[in-house]
This record gives sequence, structure tokens and C-alpha cells, in this order.
Amino acid sequence: MSDEKPEGEVILRTLAMPRDVNTAGDIFGGWVLSQMDIAGGIIAAERAQGRVATVAINAMKFIRPVKVGDVLCIYGEVERVGTTSLSVRLGAWVLRGRKSARAKVTEGVFTFVALDEEGRPKPVPENEPPQP
Repeated sequence: MSDEKPEGEVILRTLAMPRDVNTAGDIFGGWVLSQMDIAGGIIAAERAQGRVATVAINAMKFIRPVKVGDVLCIYGEVERVGTTSLSVRLGAWVLRGRKSARAKVTEGVFTFVALDEEGRPKPVPENEPPQP
């Protein structure tokens, strides 16, 4: 394990279960990607103050496998805000074993577009929403 630490705030924590394994016995990469998309959508919707949709996944990098029983923790932060879109940098880490050894497993940048009630792009508000 490295001395590297997660950046941003923890957005999502979930447990990797046996139903999510691939044929090699590791957690399927698509499941990890899905969890990251959910976490990114939470951050993006908060910043956009409304509905968002994923439009791109950039620079996705799988570093090491996720194992059954790992606690997957996804950290993230808004990296860039455009007129109607925003990019969210995400890092997925696992807590593994009884000693809760932490390891980075995946990272990527997800781009979302803010949408109005009809599903059309709308401007992202200039001001960040107040924190609860």
C-alpha cells in the first residue's frame, strides 16, 4: 500500500459483494465504474443545483482489483465548471482486511451536463449551493 491519501470528500461507501465478481474472481470493473458514476452524479447535481447526466468519462484508470468484502470508498471534487457542463475528479479506494489497509483502485474524470426539466442543457449556476 502506498502513502498516497484520498483527495476530496468521501461521497459514497459500499461493500463489494460476491454477486459482483467477474470470471477471474475479482469485482467486475463495470460495477466499480457504476459506483463512481453514481458518486460523480451526486457531486455534479449538488453543484449544478439540479438534474445532470453523464456525457463523458475521461482518463479512467484501473490500478488494482477490488476484492469481495472490500469496502469501496469513492472520493471526489469538482475540477472544472463550464457553461452547461462540469468535470468531477474521482478516486476509488478500498478498505481491505481486518487492519483496514487502504489502497487506491481506480481514478477518473467524469463530465456531466446540467439539464432543465425537459432534458435540455442549462447553465450551471455561477454560485455554489450553500453547504448543509
